[in-house]
Amino acid sequence: MQTETSDKILLLGLGNDILTDDAVGLLIARQLRGEFAGDPRIVIHETQEMGLALLDFITGYREVVLVDAVQTCAASPGTLHELDADGLKNLTGRTPHFLGVGETLALGRKLGLAVPEHVRIFAIEVADAHTLGTNLSPVVQNALPAILERIRATLRGLSR
Repeated sequence: MQTETSDKILLLGLGNDILTDDAVGLLIARQLRGEFAGDPRIVIHETQEMGLALLDFITGYREVVLVDAVQTCAASPGTLHELDADGLKNLTGRTPHFLGVGETLALGRKLGLAVPEHVRIFAIEVADAHTLGTNLSPVVQNALPAILERIRATLRGLSR
């Protein structure tokens, strides 16, 4: 693992690609990977890992943008929640991928690793993250263009 931070920004799409809406973070990463291929400061990856395993992905980046599904049942499916690592404490809902992000960052710092100074989180409210399937629910699929545009704008702003 790296002990020095690069100037690069990581977008990390999280999810499970066989659980309907839970795949939304992975799908967003796949879509944006091609669009940002020419930008040397943006790196885009996807993973089904969670918790401390995320340390392997986020170490060495100045800033990390995490994208995942969440089911709070407090907002309509397709709603985009934007937060930082501290804001996760206020987001009630189910997503195993965000578990321990704050603790993971703290552990990385304690170990002397180059963990990001800033973590931005885009949590997409989903309708169904538990049914086996490879298609997003219609409501999340319909919200995807606006969500992609918001994340694109954020990445463009960060890469300046």
